[in-house]
Amino acid sequence: MEIIYILLHIIEYLIFIYLSFSALYILVFTFAGNLISSKSNTNLKQKKTRKYAVLIPGYKEDSVICEVAQEALKQDYPKDLFDVVIIADSFQPETILKLKQLPIILVEVSFEKSTKSKALNKAMEAIGDNYDVALVLDADNIMETEFITKIDTAFDNGFEIVQGHRIAKNTNNALAVLDAISEELNNNIFRKGHRALGFSSGLIGSGMAFGYAMFKERMLKVNAVGGFDKELELTLLRDRKKIEFVDNAYVLDEKVQKLEVFESQRKRWLAAQFIYFKRFFLTGVHHLIFQGNIDFFDKVCQMIAPPRVLLIGITAIISLFTVLIGFLFPENLIFSIQSIYWVFIFLTVVLAFIFGIPFKFYNPQTIKALLSLPKVFITMFLSLFKLKGANEKFIHTEHGNIETK
Repeated sequence: MEIIYILLHIIEYLIFIYLSFSALYILVFTFAGNLISSKSNTNLKQKKTRKYAVLIPGYKEDSVICEVAQEALKQDYPKDLFDVVIIADSFQPETILKLKQLPIILVEVSFEKSTKSKALNKAMEAIGDNYDVALVLDADNIMETEFITKIDTAFDNGFEIVQGHRIAKNTNNALAVLDAISEELNNNIFRKGHRALGFSSGLIGSGMAFGYAMFKERMLKVNAVGGFDKELELTLLRDRKKIEFVDNAYVLDEKVQKLEVFESQRKRWLAAQFIYFKRFFLTGVHHLIFQGNIDFFDKVCQMIAPPRVLLIGITAIISLFTVLIGFLFPENLIFSIQSIYWVFIFLTVVLAFIFGIPFKFYNPQTIKALLSLPKVFITMFLSLFKLKGANEKFIHTEHGNIETK
């Protein structure tokens, strides 16, 4: 019985250390993102000479792809210095016909098992090498008109990998609001905050630009079914490539509106994180110790970090439980001390959220959306037990059906 008691305490301490580190980690980078000014130089008057391939892969995205293609053509960048490349996988014939009428490059692809990395590789093979930069978007993304111009300033500053600022296209229901908030929290922690402290920005999977030759060469080595951007990011940081974040270069991204879509999407992301943590952890430790590569090790550690909704949910539950135990057994000093520690960790997470959420989300719509947070937490928690095989097949997230109130 004593052995079981000791084991339970060891498990508790390990969980406490893990969640404490996660809470303090996001608090530090959130503070940095808010208190330290961005280092990006966004002088838009530079001479524009780089040619961009705007790569937009889509799988059965008939409802949005024509609008996205038309919007992509509206960039203020010189028209002869960027091509919009639509990579059409399993589109309807009428959609293909409409796309052929636009001044774009259309690459039709078909795979037995579709993946984003396969589509991108096929497109670059088809369009050739007459480009300086590859800019990757999702099939629902809409760039602001100065997006390429702002991204190009980072290349002027010597960077060859640049992440733009992805923001919500829609906040039409509670889940979309929570997804939009999550996006901005991640922008503050993993992009703006990291750059403020000298680390590389995290990649998101879209709204990102790369030196074309480098991107084409590296993508040939990517075998990911899902989360190709994470595999690419880890190998880039392993090779000491610095990733810039341009905070004021905005690209609109459609947010999840249905719980079942949220579950499948997050399940795929979680599975990818665990896979890449197992694959790169020992390499990350080796590079940290023998090469001082903190950037790479930091990214490896992110792969095992809990999603923000799980972090705040779990710390809230444990804090409430320990406070209740301390109240029931006030004479037990250990229970009282434990409750103080756990409440402190919970408040640390809350403080990070308060600093990390943009002021525009402090409104009645967000308060209403927070009421659905317990349901989202339960869905996310249960997803942890359904990860087997989640990253072994391509899961399509349907876009273009934004429900209005």
